[in-house]
Formats: sequence, structure tokens, C-alpha cells
Amino acid sequence: MPKMVLLAQHLSINGQTLNEYTKKAELTVEVEDKDVTNYASLGWKEVIGGLKSAELSCEFLQDFAATKLDSIMWPLLGTVVPFEVRADQAAVGTSNPAYSGNILINGWSPITGSVGDEATVSQGFPTSGAVTRATT
Repeated sequence: MPKMVLLAQHLSINGQTLNEYTKKAELTVEVEDKDVTNYASLGWKEVIGGLKSAELSCEFLQDFAATKLDSIMWPLLGTVVPFEVRADQAAVGTSNPAYSGNILINGWSPITGSVGDEATVSQGFPTSGAVTRATT
């Protein structure tokens, strides 16, 4: 049985490698289901795939220093930028595919948490256009 532990995930947003800040990167891709049931379906529901969508959800360790995370992400608010995520920082290959596309930076939560919490940012970014999977 194959097993894998994520130890060195790769994430880049707008060409900036953000591995040193990233605690979690999760890409979810979905397809709408469209009901095409008719009387020939004999009482069984039939569906086909519709529009595809995806979201890149991230959890970052916040850093407000000049040229660090907050200064990278804040200017991107409201823009569509490229992203790439991989299970490992090693080269792209059949056992380490790269998923890429564009995301809308539709929010940024620079300060969250309670007394004694890590300074983190949890944010989800919807994709804009196709998400591709590359193995070379």
C-alpha cells in the first residue's frame, strides 16, 4: 500500500515561492452535477458534469517584515495571479505532479488569533480559468 507524508510541500503565488511561510496548501477541484433526468430514466436520477471550479486554501505563518509574506500578499489583493502547488519541493515528475493555474486574491486576513496563538493567516483563493496538471 503506497504511503506518503507531506514534509516539503511547494507553493508559489505570483512567482514567489512561499514554502517558508506555508503550513498547509490544499487544492480542491470540483465539477457541478447537472440533472438530466427524464422519463426514459425509469425513476433513476441521471447527472452529467457541468462547470468546473477549484479553490486553493492556504495556511501561512504570518511575517510582517519588509519583503516577507504580508508585503508580498497585500499588494495582490483584488488581482488574478498564477499559482503552482506540488506535494514535494523536488522536481516535477510523474511521482510529483505540479498543479497550476490562476487564482483571485479575493481576501487577506493579516491579523487573526487570540492571546498566545501563532500569528497565522488562513485564506482560500478561488481559481480563475483552468487548473492544469503537469508531470514534466
